[in-house]
Amino acid sequence: MRMKTLTFTLMFTVLVGGAEPRAHAQAETSDHDLDAIVKKMDELYRSETSYAEIEMEIVTPHWQRTLEMKVWSQGTDKTFIRILAPRKEKGVGTLRIGNEMWNYLPKTNKVMKIPPSMMMGSWMGSDFTNDDIVKEITYLEDYTYKWASVDSAETGILYIELKPNAGVPVVWGSFLMAVRESDLLPVWEKYYDEKGRLMRVLRFSGIREYGSRTLPSTMEMIPVNKEGHRTFVRYLTADFDIPIDDDTFSLRNLRSPK
Repeated sequence: MRMKTLTFTLMFTVLVGGAEPRAHAQAETSDHDLDAIVKKMDELYRSETSYAEIEMEIVTPHWQRTLEMKVWSQGTDKTFIRILAPRKEKGVGTLRIGNEMWNYLPKTNKVMKIPPSMMMGSWMGSDFTNDDIVKEITYLEDYTYKWASVDSAETGILYIELKPNAGVPVVWGSFLMAVRESDLLPVWEKYYDEKGRLMRVLRFSGIREYGSRTLPSTMEMIPVNKEGHRTFVRYLTADFDIPIDDDTFSLRNLRSPK
């Protein structure tokens, strides 16, 4: 599901170590358009409208659970998520319009607005943040980026280093993106703190077709500082550029889990 759907982001095949970003740029003479690649990553699971059925598996050393959900998006600033299972979380909803986000909790029949300070907090106990799910922040608008050189670079992989602009509410000092040169699909993303320490890895796998699009069907988020923790996001179905009622993205709909 800006999950841009799970956009998740809705979301996203190498080892956790290695590939540290360097200060100098890679191949200034690359035949690929850097702006176009970053734009594609921003819109990977989005279009004018999108709908997806997604499975999120949360794994920890002591427990694990799987959430089933549906996700709708419109443009780059509207996302709606409804959890279908398990029974304990059934009916929970998330709505984002522009830079505002709300969660609906059916057990208390309450809508809670998520402040900007909580956008980097965990979504539903997973290793994805609220911002990962609804993508309030975009690479094109909120980051500066350049080609990057890495240790142990792989043939056929393009590397891009991204750093957040001043004032952007993220906890990452930078992150490194690896993209297949053949089809410009993502392989992994590695996130670093302000001291350059690796904090988490997002792996993409299971390339498959969804209508006219070819996308990774699975994203695996691994927090480096939480041993035994990981979250998988699997796209079961996905449709793009389909009619979606504007009322889908409303507080009234958020409060109506049926």
